[in-house]
Amino acid sequence: MADTSDFRNGFTMEWNNGIWTIIDFQHVKPGKGGAFVRTKLKNVSNGKTVDNTFRSGERVEQVRVERRPHQFLYEDDLGLHFMNTATYEQTSLPVDAVEGREYIKEGSTIDIIMHGDTDKALATEIPSTVELKVTQCDPGLKGDTATGATKPAIVESGATVYVPLFINEDDIIKVNTESGDYITRISAA
Repeated sequence: MADTSDFRNGFTMEWNNGIWTIIDFQHVKPGKGGAFVRTKLKNVSNGKTVDNTFRSGERVEQVRVERRPHQFLYEDDLGLHFMNTATYEQTSLPVDAVEGREYIKEGSTIDIIMHGDTDKALATEIPSTVELKVTQCDPGLKGDTATGATKPAIVESGATVYVPLFINEDDIIKVNTESGDYITRISAA
């Protein structure tokens, strides 16, 4: 068991029927009354953030989590299959358990956050940007260069990304996985 004096950014605990990580905290000692700790917590499983106040000295159950790199192998009816890059053990996860699935291509690496004691997968984290090849898009029409004009393009992972008119098939582009926005062209076909 840990108490509020152990709180720090990144501290992971079991609280309110879930596993939460402290994003930010502040010890407060008011002039009147007892001290308390204001925290901003993020749910490890679904990414939801909440603000909560703990009384000074309140006890919580600390949880050990490990971030392990895994390579995406393939997808089938059972879900997504990953291989631990250190031990070569394979792990399967349901499709809905992998946030940002549309930006993961075969052979790419993601982090799977595991419960340190039970080795149960809690969540996945994909890189904030990925480089993907454009597999299908319409050619931009000459003279159709209105400011900020975009067109839909399908990338090798299957996602649809809106790109500028000068992007063509087989170009490699960088995509923001959090928003799904085009960032830049890496190389032209």
